[in-house]
Amino acid sequence: MKVILSIKPEFANKIFNGTKKFEFRRTLFKNKEVKKIVVYASAPISKVIGEFEIDRIFHEELDLLWNQTSKFSGITEDYYTEYFNGKDTGYAIEVKNPKKYEIELCIKQNFGINPPQSFAYIREAR
Repeated sequence: MKVILSIKPEFANKIFNGTKKFEFRRTLFKNKEVKKIVVYASAPISKVIGEFEIDRIFHEELDLLWNQTSKFSGITEDYYTEYFNGKDTGYAIEVKNPKKYEIELCIKQNFGINPPQSFAYIREAR
């Protein structure tokens, strides 16, 4: 199973150039069968630009999570702190085998959904 995540373009591009190996989330999808993340780069790109496999998912207290992931976080500690403001714990999805699509896809036309606020489950073709 796959989910599609809305990710800011600067961070989406870092995932595909290998400098961001963790995608941070305040909340996470509940389905444990999710193995791949499809990346929707939000405005101004507003396209589905690639996907990656989930290596591991960390769910930790924020200081510990930052200590485990900061080297390949792709973000500053200030951004991290601001993003998780009001939370005690957070999630970090470890990126494995990122693949950028040769042709960017339209989320509505290709997936039949609107851009998700956080994430959306997508059905895979059988």
